[in-house]
Amino acid sequence: MENTPHSLAKLNEWCHNTLGAHLGIELTAVGERSITGRMPVDHRTHQPMGLLHGGASVALAETLGSIGAFLQVDQSKKACVGLEINANHLKGVHSGYVVGHATALHVGRTTQVWEIRITHEETGALVCISRITMAVIDLPGKKEKTA
Repeated sequence: MENTPHSLAKLNEWCHNTLGAHLGIELTAVGERSITGRMPVDHRTHQPMGLLHGGASVALAETLGSIGAFLQVDQSKKACVGLEINANHLKGVHSGYVVGHATALHVGRTTQVWEIRITHEETGALVCISRITMAVIDLPGKKEKTA
C-alpha cells in the first residue's frame, strides 16, 4: 500500500456517518492490495421479501473497492471515485452476515479495477460477485506535474 498509516480501527472510524455505517458494514482486514469487510443481513439490508437487497450487496462492494483504491494512492494529492460497478447476485440470504473480499486486479496511474466476492459468513456460499472500476483523480489544487 502506498499509505499504510491507516489502521483497521482508523478506517472503521473514518466510515462513521456514512452509508456503510448505516448498513452496519465493518472492515475486518486490510492487505497489500486487498480489503475485507462484513455486513449484517437484517432489517437494514433486506428487501421486502426478507432477502438481502442487491443494492446492499453493491453498497458493500463499492465501499470495499473504494477504500481499497484509496489506500493505493498518495492521499495528499489523489482521490478515487467510482466510474462503473457491476454485480451478479447468485444466492439469496435471509440472515446472518455476508463477507466481502475485495482484491485489486489493476492498479494504474489513472484507473483501478477491483473484484469483490461476497460470501455468506456461515456457509461460505458465494452470494454476489462484483467488479468496480475506479478513476484516480487529482485533488483540487494538487495536480501532479509531468516531466
